[in-house]
Amino acid sequence: MMKIGTARRIAAEWVRKFAANKSSFRGAYFAGSTIELPEDAELPAASDVDVMIVLDEDAAPLKLGKFFYQDVLIEASYLSWKELVPVEQVMTSYHLANSFRRNTIIEDPTGHLHRLQKETASRFAEREWVLKRCGDAKQRIVSGLNSIDEAAPWHDQVTSWLFPTGVTTHVLLVAALKNPTIRLRYLAVRNVLNSYGQDAIYTDLLTLLGCEQLSSERVEMHLDELAFTYDKAASLAKTPFFFSSEITQETRQIAIDGSRELIRSGFHREAVFWIAAVYARCHKILAADASPEVQEALAPAFEALLEDLGIASSSDLLRRREKVFRFLPKLMDTAEAIMNENPFIQKGG
Repeated sequence: MMKIGTARRIAAEWVRKFAANKSSFRGAYFAGSTIELPEDAELPAASDVDVMIVLDEDAAPLKLGKFFYQDVLIEASYLSWKELVPVEQVMTSYHLANSFRRNTIIEDPTGHLHRLQKETASRFAEREWVLKRCGDAKQRIVSGLNSIDEAAPWHDQVTSWLFPTGVTTHVLLVAALKNPTIRLRYLAVRNVLNSYGQDAIYTDLLTLLGCEQLSSERVEMHLDELAFTYDKAASLAKTPFFFSSEITQETRQIAIDGSRELIRSGFHREAVFWIAAVYARCHKILAADASPEVQEALAPAFEALLEDLGIASSSDLLRRREKVFRFLPKLMDTAEAIMNENPFIQKGG
C-alpha cells in the first residue's frame, strides 16, 4: 500500500505537469480528508487525493474529477480565484477554511495562498469564525432542502433531500474543528458525538436519514443491488455530469468496496448515506444514457432502498424536510455545546 507522502508527491507532479501550464493558473493545494494524515501513513484503499486548482477565471470550469496518475487516484477540482478573496470569505466557508488551517499548498506563484493560509490558520479556532462556519453549514441545509422540486425527476428530488440532510453532520463536525468529510460524514460525526457525550443526538441524525433501524444484512443487500446498478451505469455513461468520474470501473473501489468495508467493520448505518447518494447519481446517468427498458428494470432496487428509508413519494420528502427544519434549533444548540467543551476553541475570539 502506498504512503501518503508518496501519493502527495505524485499528485503534486501531476499538477506541475498538467495544470500549472494553464495561463489562468494561480495555484494549487491539497484538500479533503487525507490532509490530516501524516506523510508516513498509508493511503486508505478507498481514498483519493483531493487537489484544488485555483484559476483566475470568473467561474470555475467543471471539475476534472477522479482519475489515476501513476497508481494514485486523484480527484482534481477547479476553484475561482475570487472565491479566495478576501480572507474573511474563506474563514466563513466551512468547506474552504478547513483546507487552510494547515499548509497544504502545492504551487503558489502569486504568494496569495501562503498569506491566506497563514491568516486562516491563526484565526481558524476563534469562536466567532467557528460560529460563522456552523451558520454557513446551516444555511446550506436550508437552501438545499428548499430546492426540492416536485416536478424534477425522482432521482434529482432524492438528491435534493439527501445531501442537505447529510449536512446536519457537518454542522457538528465544524463545531468540533473536524474535517467536514463527504463519504464518511456519519462515521466521523458518530466519533465526535461519542467523545463529547452527545450520543443521543446521533440517533436523531440517523432517524432523519431514515436508517436508524436498518440491519447490517439489509444494508449489505442494498449495496449488492447498487453494485449491479453501478456497473450498468458505468458501462453506459456518455453524458457528462460533475460526478461522472465517480461512476466508473476505475473508481468502483470507493463507491462499492469502501461501503462494504464500512458495513463489515460494524458501521452499516454509516454506509447508508453514500449508498443512497451513489444510487441517485447512477439513476441520473441511466435517465440520460440508458434505454427505458434498462431504467425500468433497475428502478425497483433503488425504490426498495428508499422505502427502507421511509421515502416513497415527493410528499414523503417534503415531510422529511420539515422534520429537518424542526430539528435545526436542537442541532445548533448541540453545536454550541460542543464549542463550549472544545478545549481548542479560542473562547475570546
